[in-house]
Amino acid sequence: MEFPKVRNQVGGNWIEGDTEDRAPLYNPSTGEQIGEVPLSSEKASVAAVEAAEAAYRSWRKMPIGSRVSCLFEMRRLVLEHSEDLAVVIATDQGKHISEARGEVARVAQILEAACAMPILLQGETLEGISAEVGGRVVRQSLGVFGGVAPFNFPALVFAWFVPYAVGTGNTMVFKPSTQSPLFMQRMGRLLEETGLPAGVVNLVHGNRTVVEPWYEHPAVSGICLVGSTPTAKEMAARCGRGGKRSMLLGGAKNWLVVLEDADLDLFADQFVNSCFGSAGQRCLAGSVVAAVPAVYDRCLEVMVEAARKVKVGNALDPEVYMGPVISASAKSRIERYIEVGVEEGSTLVLDGRDPPVADPGGYYVGPTIFSEVTPCRRICREEIFGPVVSAVRIEDMDDALGLIEKQDFGNGACVFTRSLYYAERFVSEADVGMVGVNVGVCAPHPYLPFGGIKESHLGSDKVQGGVGIDFFTQRKVATVRVSPPGGSVAGDIAAKSRAVRSCVAS
Repeated sequence: MEFPKVRNQVGGNWIEGDTEDRAPLYNPSTGEQIGEVPLSSEKASVAAVEAAEAAYRSWRKMPIGSRVSCLFEMRRLVLEHSEDLAVVIATDQGKHISEARGEVARVAQILEAACAMPILLQGETLEGISAEVGGRVVRQSLGVFGGVAPFNFPALVFAWFVPYAVGTGNTMVFKPSTQSPLFMQRMGRLLEETGLPAGVVNLVHGNRTVVEPWYEHPAVSGICLVGSTPTAKEMAARCGRGGKRSMLLGGAKNWLVVLEDADLDLFADQFVNSCFGSAGQRCLAGSVVAAVPAVYDRCLEVMVEAARKVKVGNALDPEVYMGPVISASAKSRIERYIEVGVEEGSTLVLDGRDPPVADPGGYYVGPTIFSEVTPCRRICREEIFGPVVSAVRIEDMDDALGLIEKQDFGNGACVFTRSLYYAERFVSEADVGMVGVNVGVCAPHPYLPFGGIKESHLGSDKVQGGVGIDFFTQRKVATVRVSPPGGSVAGDIAAKSRAVRSCVAS
């Protein structure tokens, strides 16, 4: 397959990078270079903001039905080109083709939810504040938003940000990851067919230099990001100083809690998907399996047995379950964590380093499992972002809930149990933003909000669902007198209240 040259898309024009700087683009399955990504300057970023600002003047006034028509067309085109979109994800991101297809399908579902914009944007009305005065709340757009995508979900994060931003009447400058830009190259072409006016969505490739002007530019109303917690913290601070809104999803360390009455066959299936899907490179990947003494040994046996069956290889090979990690540096970092686990005294039950694969030049780490891990160890506390799992002994439900509460992250946690009491208690008390019961990946359906708490989520709002529009809109309150002043009712009220001057309309 031939891949397009990676370009910026600004004001409806496809533009070469404005500097000579380029980042090499690799196929993680083979290690071969498949292109270059422009590292755009701040000047290019400002030009994109200005294009978005110019488009906003008319786009904000576009009837809601016309904006939603563009979203419907976006969904149609995603479904029509779903296989091509999945292939480019599998190629430059390394996600197995079956998971890439699932990611594209989820994009279509999020677009379906976003197409409910006319209902989601409805405001509120309160009659009878006083005899002739009523009030209402309306939602309005804000302006230009900046969006930053990670390497691991190039399509999903596009769907979290772009449809909700433009559907509510805003415009956007979107920065894809330099490691997985090809989805947005294809998607940018498709956006041209949706009826979106030029400049409503702009793409600028590069590193952090692209984001720098956003913090101070007066046209930028807010910035949204999916990335690491250190990056999210820095962006939150700078958005605060610049008076910008921020919606920032950070890192995670997700626990799978196995209680004495768990269905271990069900757990085994969910465990593989949770911990080794996307090669462990997702914010809801299971990273710690915490089991009570009654089932710990059997649970560990089940984990190892299931993990040994996971075939690792080229992301486009239909016989493979798990593809590579994103880069050579990611592979080295994950392997270093495996060394740390051994150095700290944990038992390496299954070593995923150097798995047998057909493409030795690719960036592969196989399923890795440590046992006898204590909660204080680095492999149990820090985000590894790879297929490395720590098995921890816990005393009971209270112990599990306490350990989850103490961790810095608060993205997701799942419990495996047949007990409704345990299930409901876990849902109520687990100190995370997303909870699962007898599922390994507690990703909410697109109709519901997605996001964690604590250091997994900074900023004001979560993505998708009904609350997905909160970040991209402002509430304006109108107080309206419905009859001219001096009428009989107004006169009577004024006569009775001359001694008191209210600070509200009356």
